[in-house]
Amino acid sequence: MSARESHKTTGFVLRSFSYGESDLIVTFYSNDFGKLKGIAKGAKRSKKRFANVFEPFSLTNIIFTRKSRDMLAFIESCEIIDHYDAVRRDLGKTLIASYFIDLTDHFSPEGKKNDKIFELLQTFLTLLGTEKASDAVVRFFEMRLLKLAGFEPALDHCIMCKTPVTNGLAYYFYATEGGIKCADCAKPQRYDQSISAGTVRTLLLGKDMDIDKIKLIALSDSLAKESRNILVGFISHVLSHEVKSLKVMEQVQKLCL
Repeated sequence: MSARESHKTTGFVLRSFSYGESDLIVTFYSNDFGKLKGIAKGAKRSKKRFANVFEPFSLTNIIFTRKSRDMLAFIESCEIIDHYDAVRRDLGKTLIASYFIDLTDHFSPEGKKNDKIFELLQTFLTLLGTEKASDAVVRFFEMRLLKLAGFEPALDHCIMCKTPVTNGLAYYFYATEGGIKCADCAKPQRYDQSISAGTVRTLLLGKDMDIDKIKLIALSDSLAKESRNILVGFISHVLSHEVKSLKVMEQVQKLCL
């Protein structure tokens, strides 16, 4: 039998669930291995080795062993680096962070390293802890994650005639085709919803702008609605289902209005 190799990495807790009476199966997004799944033996009974370390979106140092990359890892130890207490003290921010983690889980195949996605999570969770939660933060995270995961929608030009987006014109987004069409190419039906060039340009700006400038962006009601319709609709199409944590987040937001 081959010996187990020992590894050390840094990872965000994506999710965990009980296995047997005392164990947990934990999924991380790690800096060195991408999405990583392991078993923490005795985690539900341990008050020293694994005390409060497996809460979603906690950043941790992990030591684990496994025989091969396609086998379940054995979590030997796990220590908190950042619990993001400022986020957890605010229900709205906690729900947004949970959505970020959920999206990362959905768009990350197990064992495929992407240090840019790890950096994205770390950057936006830090931003949530220091700045006001906003629609812009959510939408710009979605745009950046889609880009890094290889699913960026085409928003800078009409996917039919290739004409660049022009201010003042209306466009139509087609999730099944992965991009926007101008009014001439779209031939919109009565109930098709148009999208302003301003919304399109804001989303394009948000996927590349400096993180420090995001806090300065405030989306108008119409822009927030249009950008939400584009990205949430596209994400649902790519995943073939709605993201549950988004529905929870939006339901709570409505109750708090």
